[in-house]
Amino acid sequence: MAELRFAVATLFPQLVKAFLVHGITGKAVDSGVVEVEIHDLRDRAVDARGSVDDYQFGGGAGMVLRPEPLFRTLDAVEWAGEARVVLMTASGPLLDQELARELANSEGVIIFCGRYGGVDERFRREAISDEVSVGSFVTSGGELPAMLLMESVMRWVPGVLGRLESARSDSFATGLLDYPRYTRPAEYGGMGVPDVLLSGDHEAIRQWRYERALERTRAIRPELLSGRDQSEIRNSFMQAMQLAERHGERDDG
Repeated sequence: MAELRFAVATLFPQLVKAFLVHGITGKAVDSGVVEVEIHDLRDRAVDARGSVDDYQFGGGAGMVLRPEPLFRTLDAVEWAGEARVVLMTASGPLLDQELARELANSEGVIIFCGRYGGVDERFRREAISDEVSVGSFVTSGGELPAMLLMESVMRWVPGVLGRLESARSDSFATGLLDYPRYTRPAEYGGMGVPDVLLSGDHEAIRQWRYERALERTRAIRPELLSGRDQSEIRNSFMQAMQLAERHGERDDG
């Protein structure tokens, strides 16, 4: 049995299918660690023409997805009773590592991809457990945001990454942005690698990485540090680094 099940409700199933055959997501599905059902909302349209949306009561711009195809699609997911039901919407709370890890530990995730002017409020109120946004911007539909959500969640599912420790040391997982990374050659085009990374001194390397990650976070995302104890941040970072070192961190993307 899969470690985690997803169902995706969309008007553009081919977009989602293409996403599931490449990289980490493709490997997760091929190995059976993750199962993904794709539901075309038009399969449960309200008429023979495939209608799934209508004008909104009270007037205004933007068509709204009708409740019938939404509820019918949810009912078609046999394991829906134990699942988290997510609506991708620009008005939801921002996706972060904490939510991704929480969803990875759930009984299943059902994602509804919004389109047009949104979904009927009755469906949002009665069926949705989580509203999720991937940023303070608007896309034409929820498919691309749903893909971001799925990959961020899959990274926390045991067996998806070569080492789960890779997820634990990712940006944000430690509360800091990622540190600078270098690989071979040690010199290229007159540009070298910091000496500390070539020293073999693991304690000094961890400290250098922590300082660079902290520096980068202060410059780019200072709000991530607000109200947090610096010793707790450092301890969390160092523990993640030590865990990654013990298990031979690598990226299977």
